[in-house]
Amino acid sequence: MKNFDLNFYKDKVHEECGVFGIFRNGEDINIASVARDALYALQHRGQESSGIAVNKDGDFTCVKDVGMVSEVLTDNAMEELDIKGDIAVAHVRYTPYHSLDRAGSQPLVIRYIQGAMAICQNGSITNFAEIRKSLEEGGAIFQSFSNAELIAYVIATERVNCETFEDSVKSAALKLEGAYSFVITCPGKLIGVRDPYGFRPLSIGKLGKSYVIASESCAFDSIGAKFVRNVRPGEMVVVDEEGFHSYQIEEPKTSSLCIFEYIYIARPDSVLDCGSVHQIRKNFGKALAKTWKGEADIVCGVPDSGIDAAQGFAEESGIPYSGAFIKNKYIGRNLSNMKSSKKDRLLKMKLNVLKSQVKGKKVIIIDDSIFLGNTSSHIVNLLREAGADQVHMRISSPPMKHNCYYGSDLCEEKEMISNLMSVDELKNYIGADSLEFLDPDVMKDIVTKDGVGVCDACFTGNYNAPVPKENFVDKFSRKISLKK
Repeated sequence: MKNFDLNFYKDKVHEECGVFGIFRNGEDINIASVARDALYALQHRGQESSGIAVNKDGDFTCVKDVGMVSEVLTDNAMEELDIKGDIAVAHVRYTPYHSLDRAGSQPLVIRYIQGAMAICQNGSITNFAEIRKSLEEGGAIFQSFSNAELIAYVIATERVNCETFEDSVKSAALKLEGAYSFVITCPGKLIGVRDPYGFRPLSIGKLGKSYVIASESCAFDSIGAKFVRNVRPGEMVVVDEEGFHSYQIEEPKTSSLCIFEYIYIARPDSVLDCGSVHQIRKNFGKALAKTWKGEADIVCGVPDSGIDAAQGFAEESGIPYSGAFIKNKYIGRNLSNMKSSKKDRLLKMKLNVLKSQVKGKKVIIIDDSIFLGNTSSHIVNLLREAGADQVHMRISSPPMKHNCYYGSDLCEEKEMISNLMSVDELKNYIGADSLEFLDPDVMKDIVTKDGVGVCDACFTGNYNAPVPKENFVDKFSRKISLKK
């Protein structure tokens, strides 16, 4: 059997940014402070950089840097932001380590012939290479490799021939392919846009009379706002002095919210297109329980995204639920720029087992996914060392086999262990007594309702939208890296 390198970091799907925007409607609130509180709630979506841009009548003030919200948006840093601003946009960023640079940190404030704008984006533009090549041939100069900068450039280009800023955003969106949810502000307006497939979530809320837009509704709870609804696929929403406006840029296409939003990425207290994240994860666990035919003493979940599914499994099966793992919350998640040995060492420290809960018992352990098998093997070994008599692993998603082109950072197909082993071989590799995955058809039935569906291409290989025809390669190879 092939020896696999121990790399826990690559053994998970990684998030792809969180966005937030607020339009203050005459209320006495510090919008920069509200934006920071919202970013804390969205921190799980990205830990590589964070920032806020405040718009006061077209005068933009921006604070951003590489680091988590608490590291970048300190009290001293917040003093630089104009607390009297009317509009703010904010961002937390995830990006693969090989493309991490300060120049790509968001919000991006762009000044062009018609004024200025600030943009925060989540997702992945699949025709990025073609658009960027066309713009560069026309003399465009880019400072980063971010999708946000590309989108801003397309909007600025369209603005020259459009009567209003909204029209330029509409026109630009029609040129974009792939996955995108973004918030953008120009003088006097806050705009939110979602791609016609709805790959990435975007929600609308109200804080008093003020409107807020965020990647997840959990951000509204943290600032005392009320969830109104999700932005529809292909919809542009605009908030200005006259109120709230909605425009359907394109008719919605095959409904394709990323299934990993429900499996792992989104917070359990968020409400996405198909409903409550917490309840759907529980339903995944209940579905797994329906195929269980053995005996067990307890069911436990791998923190954090395996816990809800484990609770559902316990409810359906009647086997008691137990919190068998303790998670160290103080190591942090911003590990992508560490050396592999230190990274793996810290990740090993993140979980510990309550020995009294598992010793001598038949344990069912629920996790959300398996990519390389390293994490699963480590978890099974922890339970064995704690004295578990049997360890049965259940996964609340199907076997991972295909690439994602729409914003989730996965390991490569050739590394995915389900492409290298059968389920029985994988069971032996991770050292479990039994192993079972959630059936892809059952999973899809759970999340699909009222015409709202998901993208499950990473499991099935069925891509609902175009995939990239070519990869963008910087012919000068060296990325811009700004020093502090």
